[in-house]
Amino acid sequence: MLTPSSAPSELERARALVASGRFAEALALARRQLDADPTDRDALLVEAQSLRHLKQIDAALAALDRLEAAHPLFSRLHQERGLCRVALRDAPGAIDSLLRAVNINPALVAAWQMLAGLYRLVGDQDNAALADNHVAILTALPPDVVTATALYSDGDLEPAEVMVRHFLQTHGHNAEAMRLLAKIGIARDVLDDAELLLAGALELSPDYRAARFDYAHTLALRHKYVEAREQINLLLALDPDNYDYRALAATAAVGLGEHERVIELYHEMLRDRPDDADVYLWLGHALKTIGRMPEAVAAYHSAAATRPDFGDAYWSLANLKVYRFTDAEIAEMRRLEALETTRLADRYHLCFALGKGLEDRGEAAEAWAYYERGNAQKRSESAFSIAVFETNTRNQKQVCTRAFFAEREGWGDPRPDPIFIVGLPRSGSTLLEQILASHSQVDGTQELADIPRIVLDLQRGHPDPENPIYPGVLADMPREEFARLGAKYLADTRIYRHGAPRFVDKMPNNFRHIGLIHLMLPNARIIDARREPMACCFSNFKQLFANGQEFTYNLEDIARYYRTYLDLMQHWDTVLPGRVLRVQHEDVVQDLEGSVRRLLDFCDLPFEESCVSFHKTARSVRTPSSEQVRRPIYRDGLEQWKPFEPWLGPLKVALGEALVG
Repeated sequence: MLTPSSAPSELERARALVASGRFAEALALARRQLDADPTDRDALLVEAQSLRHLKQIDAALAALDRLEAAHPLFSRLHQERGLCRVALRDAPGAIDSLLRAVNINPALVAAWQMLAGLYRLVGDQDNAALADNHVAILTALPPDVVTATALYSDGDLEPAEVMVRHFLQTHGHNAEAMRLLAKIGIARDVLDDAELLLAGALELSPDYRAARFDYAHTLALRHKYVEAREQINLLLALDPDNYDYRALAATAAVGLGEHERVIELYHEMLRDRPDDADVYLWLGHALKTIGRMPEAVAAYHSAAATRPDFGDAYWSLANLKVYRFTDAEIAEMRRLEALETTRLADRYHLCFALGKGLEDRGEAAEAWAYYERGNAQKRSESAFSIAVFETNTRNQKQVCTRAFFAEREGWGDPRPDPIFIVGLPRSGSTLLEQILASHSQVDGTQELADIPRIVLDLQRGHPDPENPIYPGVLADMPREEFARLGAKYLADTRIYRHGAPRFVDKMPNNFRHIGLIHLMLPNARIIDARREPMACCFSNFKQLFANGQEFTYNLEDIARYYRTYLDLMQHWDTVLPGRVLRVQHEDVVQDLEGSVRRLLDFCDLPFEESCVSFHKTARSVRTPSSEQVRRPIYRDGLEQWKPFEPWLGPLKVALGEALVG
């Protein structure tokens, strides 16, 4: 929620003064608030409204410019600018501003009403009718739902949630209100509740396409790609040319590993919208995944050409790990990163891309400056708390004792199909997966979200990270429940397999859930991919992840996370001796064949030479190391952190005993 700096009573007073026509007093109050905080969203709006009513239109527009600089996605600033344009008798300018307002916030009834009148004024009867239709739709909805939708659209999640929950408690089930509450849940990453709400909304209104689209989107966010595709197909049957439906269908296909089909879908979408930078970016990702590097590079270049300040396009080139920027590209990225108008997400993507580009040139000092700046910017928008992770680790150790597992000997589904590779990101797990996936009896999949999703389901209804019920809930679960979860995991992951008797799940964060995995799948193999601490931690610090891994954007967080990971892995070794095979990345680099034989022996697999020649295996790889595992083993990366040692003193101190462990 965007919280104004002034107290609610003062804001209400300022708004009341505007409503009662006391514009000079409202202006004075707003400016007192702006003396304390020049970027106060609501005070700036009151200032602009007051100035407009006082016929000071130029001053009102200047106030709106300041408001837009601080809060560009605030719909009411664009609505107010539209009113100023009306006062100046600038119908085209007013229409443009009001359209921006309703594109951000479709629940602005007044903006739609003004648009209808303006379209009639300029003789555009078709668009006037469309605006009238929007007014009719909104006026048919309960006023509280419309108001809550407007609050949600402007980022005011808390008051929107309070209002819509009260409406549902007072009036009972309502599909539109349930959909809105689900969207608030999606914004807050409470996806399980959102899924239930949208399923309920569709029971009430099966023909509600917007709710079905949101439902499919939520299923995809929860990595339930099979179910998501079922819902998308229902929508596509009704509207096969719908761009949003096709984009979501492509997302589901990516999740299911259908990359050739995804590439076809993206090319079809680009034929309809050849200037869509996002689709070029997604196309590049799909091409990279299956190793079509020249085409991936071309797609990323097209994304950058289509939207010149598109930071993710430049970062995607850098993230290929084998691409080298030209002097002109470095200069352009420097220029874009320095512009005040560059958005935060584009800025930190550019910082990480510049860090990698300058590191490749041996310019460590400037590379470090960009890495440091990019991490600080990315961390500024994260709510990650290392303390929550440390609490979870303490809880795991308290619940998952040697006696706890002894009492549950032989529980779970006995099938030995999965091979879990766990550890920290950037620890060599993709290399181990590629080695194993090169075996005739093993399918490589991807970083499967099934174990984390099971954990979320176990925590359903108890989302408090400060007082979680998992892992404590494991102690109360009966034997048959673990067998059911093991069978469910094997059934749900079958879609990612290609017929081999064994498969790899390389979700690194599963190291937190080895106790659960052991109880569900007692004969699964678990491999801990480990890397020297400084190399691992620095590699994480310079990596901008597509999602998750929020601990990586601060050196102290990284060090504490690494130390806690070591602590938890030592615990698993103590309570489940021999259950986890530890593979040191540096050992694999120094003795590839010996490491391969050790891996295969642990997994009860016969030796195959193809595992040593892993780089010849053609398969999709979706991690940042995709191009590195398509080349023979190399030693260059073992000490990539060394040129940055002058700036890594705080990391060494924070790692402490982990450096000699």
